[in-house]
Amino acid sequence: MLGPGGATAKVIDNFEPRWQQREMAAAVARAIDTRATLICETGTGTGKTIAYLLPALASGARVIISTGTRNLQDQLFDKDLPLVRLVLGQPVKVVLLKGRANYLCLHRLHVAQGQGVTDPLLATHLQRIREWAGITQAGDMAELPGIPEDALVQRLVTSSADNCLGQECAHFDECHVVKARRAAMEAHIVVVNHHLFFADMALRDEGVGELLPSADCVIFDEAHQLPEVATRFFGESLSAGQLRELADDAERAVAEGGGDSGACAKATRALREAIAVTRLRLAEDMQGSWEQSKDLPAIQDAMQRLAAALEGLIETVQTDDGGGELSACLRRAIDARGRLRLLSEDCPDNTVRWVEAHPRGFSWRSAPLEVDELFANHMRAHPSAWIFTSATLAIGDSFAHFASRMGIAADETVVFPSPFDYDQQALCYLPAPLPEPREQHHTEALIEAVVPVLEESEGRAFLLFTSRRAMAEAATLLRGRTGFPMLVQGDESKAELIRRFVELGNALLLATASFWEGVDVRGDALSCVIIDKLPFAAPDDPVLEARLRTMKANGRDPFHEHQLPQAAIALKQGVGRLIRSRTDTGVLVLGDPRIVTKGYGKSFMRALPPMSRTRSFADVRRFFALRKGA
Repeated sequence: MLGPGGATAKVIDNFEPRWQQREMAAAVARAIDTRATLICETGTGTGKTIAYLLPALASGARVIISTGTRNLQDQLFDKDLPLVRLVLGQPVKVVLLKGRANYLCLHRLHVAQGQGVTDPLLATHLQRIREWAGITQAGDMAELPGIPEDALVQRLVTSSADNCLGQECAHFDECHVVKARRAAMEAHIVVVNHHLFFADMALRDEGVGELLPSADCVIFDEAHQLPEVATRFFGESLSAGQLRELADDAERAVAEGGGDSGACAKATRALREAIAVTRLRLAEDMQGSWEQSKDLPAIQDAMQRLAAALEGLIETVQTDDGGGELSACLRRAIDARGRLRLLSEDCPDNTVRWVEAHPRGFSWRSAPLEVDELFANHMRAHPSAWIFTSATLAIGDSFAHFASRMGIAADETVVFPSPFDYDQQALCYLPAPLPEPREQHHTEALIEAVVPVLEESEGRAFLLFTSRRAMAEAATLLRGRTGFPMLVQGDESKAELIRRFVELGNALLLATASFWEGVDVRGDALSCVIIDKLPFAAPDDPVLEARLRTMKANGRDPFHEHQLPQAAIALKQGVGRLIRSRTDTGVLVLGDPRIVTKGYGKSFMRALPPMSRTRSFADVRRFFALRKGA
């Protein structure tokens, strides 16, 4: 199927047979046949999506495929899977399953319509959704262009695990979430994303847990994201937004049920006042970590106010026999009270807790320091084939770091190198001399060093930064220095920035972490990638700080065991933006002198594709001149 003149070549225009793709497909087929665990890294250009889809669909097995993001999930479902079905020439039932927050909730739409909206934009959005609700089959909010993901209306017309009424809902038989889950139960292939997969493992609410017992195979694409996603979802959280929404829903439920609106208004007013006091105390009185601050008198007082307000709301809601939404509000209030109690207790050794205070509210969060046992237990409970793949999983040829973080005992591990000729297609430039990243003038010196490179590349560059501060400083320094259009992350949506970058053809795009992966710009529009610093995670991240402290206390080396391999994987992701096809060429600029001056720099260099390296700008000029001549 994947060879010259095979079924794939007959369906896909300009298909290029690659031995790496064939070998990966064979490894996936073996894992499915024997219900084994496979970890494989697939270099850029391998064609890994086709390599796992073909054997998955051809096997006749029931397969769950989890991707890194909803955008990749949509691409897999709308583009890649239809191609593979054509290659096989046989019908295979495929279903796309997203988290409940992606589907229109008919009950929530009905409630929103009855609230008397005064905001013109919100009213316009609601009208569009009302019209669409009458014709949509799937109820997927992604079908509605022009309504941003962060628009207020999205939260108003979708449900969450907290506010879903379940079988008590008047719209249960027409519920888009329920219909999507039913369709998934009947499908051969179900496409989900990592957030949905782990939300279900943690909350048992999103429908994936119903699928796992009957699944023959689980495939994780972009598997390098799994440790961080799992950590987030195996934790707990309680936010001001959740509590405010609870108050709003309780008031409405009592009013609609004919209960004691006066008593409910008193209880919800006390809750809102407690939220305001807590936000103020957290902003003013926090000292260091949550464990250091939770016993401070001002913060203890704020938490006691919140607890008393929740008790008052629970008592009020319990006295009304409203059923339905009122019962859901009671359950939510009891759950919030339980989470609040947890926050005041001593933190378990394997958990970290922290608080985030911001102008509109606060969020308390907890997370496990390690997820290896949790995930290993989940795999053991479902003895199917488990396949993990990404372009960035290994450090050199070793998967030890990834496997240990996820508790995976693999039956087979393999690295499939990229088919691209990096030595001819790319050049790595290490400008000298540059100050250390911690020095004040690092960004200024980097911009001085790369302006001549940008002139040679004729713009067409990504400038990727490890912090927003450095990105903003670089944007200020670059304005007026070149004649090229400049796009900066945050000015527009990610999709719009990429679209404009390609359309302009000679632009500079300045961005941070979210552009280091999942961005695919092929051809002449991108000929240079500049990375300001080695992407070590911020040391003040509460989960990382606690993890490193625990590792050190246990006699382990947190830098070499965790920080270094994590940064090497992140660097591989950023570098991977440069060469996306056999005809792409470009220069990679690494602006961190530690890659040369520090012993650990060799680990980063080993993580990079096998491209030529230079410290001479003359080589950069010669590289671009040769490509222009060609």
